[in-house]
Amino acid sequence: MQEQYRTVARAGVHETEVNRSRFLCALAPAATEQEAQDFIARVRKEHPTANHNCFAYVIGADASVQKAGDDGEPGGTAGVPMLQMLLRRETRYVVAVVTRYFGGVKLGAGGLIRAYGGAVGEALDALGTITRRRFRLATVTVDHQRAGKLENDLRATGVAVREVAYAEAVTFGIGLPDADVDGFRGWLADATQGAATLELGGEAYGDL
Repeated sequence: MQEQYRTVARAGVHETEVNRSRFLCALAPAATEQEAQDFIARVRKEHPTANHNCFAYVIGADASVQKAGDDGEPGGTAGVPMLQMLLRRETRYVVAVVTRYFGGVKLGAGGLIRAYGGAVGEALDALGTITRRRFRLATVTVDHQRAGKLENDLRATGVAVREVAYAEAVTFGIGLPDADVDGFRGWLADATQGAATLELGGEAYGDL
């Protein structure tokens, strides 16, 4: 399993112009292939008069799902260079749609490859990327008397507190890098005089 991956920081659109053709690259994070396909459909609906709406997406921290489409451009001149740019930048869980409004000057195969790949690269630069790191999810349970101080201590030490629930006891949902679990267990025992329990759960990715 990948320790970390990079994805686009936010959804957005960046426009470039090549020989009077307009290239609008819409980028968005996508958690699933369905989300990516829904985004592509939405962009196509927004630009019904465009000459082409080409797409590429990469889903999975290990890039297990990779798809690209040329939407009428010569085969391999649009979707593939878009996909290659996403992979070259090591982005995952991301979808790109490049909308082209033809400006009257043909670009040729090489020109199209550079234009579509370049549009994605420039959009990634403009919107920025974030790194998500693999975390072990865990639950810390403690009595109400110690909960307030423990929450402050957790946040002060940089532990990712994902949720807090109050019932007979107080539980904190946290995220820890796998390598930190043993050290955290010792810290927790010291911080609460052994009064808190730690239960490990599954894995997820979070912002670095």
